[in-house]
Amino acid sequence: MRFKDKVCIVTGGGSGIGLAACTQFASEGGKVAIVDYSKENGNKAVAEVPGSMFVQCDVGSVEQLEGAVARILAAWGKIDIVVNDAAVMTFDSVVDLKPEDWDHVLAVNLRAVFILSKLCIPHMNGGAIVNISSVHAHETTANVAAYASSKGAMEAFSRAVSQEHPAEKVRINCVAPGAIDTPMLWNNPNVKSGKEQLSGPIGKPEDVAAAICFLACDDARFINGTTLVVDGGRLDKL
Repeated sequence: MRFKDKVCIVTGGGSGIGLAACTQFASEGGKVAIVDYSKENGNKAVAEVPGSMFVQCDVGSVEQLEGAVARILAAWGKIDIVVNDAAVMTFDSVVDLKPEDWDHVLAVNLRAVFILSKLCIPHMNGGAIVNISSVHAHETTANVAAYASSKGAMEAFSRAVSQEHPAEKVRINCVAPGAIDTPMLWNNPNVKSGKEQLSGPIGKPEDVAAAICFLACDDARFINGTTLVVDGGRLDKL
């Protein structure tokens, strides 16, 4: 029971990788706050994850993130683990991409990581933050510049923040998944059109959840400020 009585916050926890992480944390004794924009997904997830609570939140809103953290602290009084998984993508070339769409991707994928870290770290003592990056931070395709930029910046942010606090207080790392069997993958128009070729195996959300939980647990106490690529070897082929 690696997470017995630990309070675990997972954004994007209503589906895909986030839900798999919530399920794993709960199965190992964690108290899980499922933070998700979708009320439908959140309510379904909270019914499936024992001992969890659903907090509806648009992570692109600073005010809603502040309210979500306040609600979790009021319920459980502490924060041990934070997983930043919520993300959005756009599929336009830079020439066609609207500035407001760029801003939205960066607000959800990057600013939310900053805000949640800022809000949670003061309440953490021996905790861990795991940010969900992507192989797109390392090798990417056309028409996803905003997404790739947000993930590359997320990894740089994590390295920097890992230097600001002793690991005994909080560790911060990233997981960079490859092609994972989630709605985000199959709804990607580049995948649908064949512009983005899915070479190699397709992973399951549980494969990434295993890596998340490893980095969040005490077994990873000497791992800080790095990125674990979980892609079935996909980057080696790009």
